[in-house]
Amino acid sequence: MPLETFKASESLTLGVELELQLVNTYDMDLSSSANDLLELLRRKPFPGVVTPEMTQSMIEIATDVQHLHGPLLAQLREIRDTLVHAGDRLNIALAGGGTHPFQRWFEQRIFSKPRFEQLSGLYGYLAKQFTVFGQHVHVGCSSPDEALFLLHSLNRYVPHFIALSASSPFFQGVDTLFDSARLNSVFAFPLSGRAPFTLSWDEFANVYFTKMESTGVVKSMKDFYWDIRPKPEYGTIELRVCDTPLTVERAAALACYLQCLCRHLLQRDEPPPVEDDYLVYTYNRFQACRFGLDGMMVNPKTREQISIREDILATLRKLGHHADVLEAQAALDEVERTAARDGNHATWLRKCYAESGSVQGVVAAAVDALRA
Repeated sequence: MPLETFKASESLTLGVELELQLVNTYDMDLSSSANDLLELLRRKPFPGVVTPEMTQSMIEIATDVQHLHGPLLAQLREIRDTLVHAGDRLNIALAGGGTHPFQRWFEQRIFSKPRFEQLSGLYGYLAKQFTVFGQHVHVGCSSPDEALFLLHSLNRYVPHFIALSASSPFFQGVDTLFDSARLNSVFAFPLSGRAPFTLSWDEFANVYFTKMESTGVVKSMKDFYWDIRPKPEYGTIELRVCDTPLTVERAAALACYLQCLCRHLLQRDEPPPVEDDYLVYTYNRFQACRFGLDGMMVNPKTREQISIREDILATLRKLGHHADVLEAQAALDEVERTAARDGNHATWLRKCYAESGSVQGVVAAAVDALRA
């Protein structure tokens, strides 16, 4: 069947999704408790949306459509408080972070839902290894062509979001030496990576998608695990590269950094995106995953190398006016502190490990960080 019609939405509106870990309070391992938690949360109104994810030890929350940083952060805090209170009743803790530091993937249980069971049958052990946790940010687009313009214009900034959100240095009990080990699990899927280059929705929907759908490989946009993908049913693009941060404050800041960046790009003061921008895309993405803010990236337009940290700080200097218009200065202040002084959450988790001497201590610190 053809790709559904792109439902235009208000430009620059936001929606945030966070995949969260469910943790046993007695040993800090993952807890297959999604059914129990979801059942408890159904008993009264929830301040947003909460849904199951691939395995029983994770859930996903989503905000309403938001316009500004303040209300977005307020709803994320309300969702967080509701979840923490429900978890306390069930003796389950919740945590952010892109990976659980020591869970064993083969012990995870696929959530009983037809799509998840179908994916498990298709992808085998990869489905259970997909017990990783990300933040997805939707940005409203007034037209499908605007969506594709933003999607491809953002390609050079993808390392910013990987490095700023990175919170998955530990996996299977060891320090991976990656700031974001989570994305290595995502890259294993055959339909991950980047969207094909076109700035025409007609070409994307009626040529590329029609050809892909005719192969039987895909049925909808859900089958693509691209770093950024269009979501025609919402009228958005969806940035998918971020690890779930340890705090809702960081999650809101990243979303509004993206919002300001999209407003800047829509002024079209920068050269438009072209296919050659992707020459260094995989290299830049690897640098961000491996080294975080200390990674080096190549500007696809100028071919110059610059540290990801310095590129973020230079970009922030362009966004002050947009932050004023969008009431997002507090969000950009958080991003600047992260890049210039505090470091990302991967850095903080390594400090927690050095102090506690155990990966259990790392999980306990992540639980406390979300509650704070």
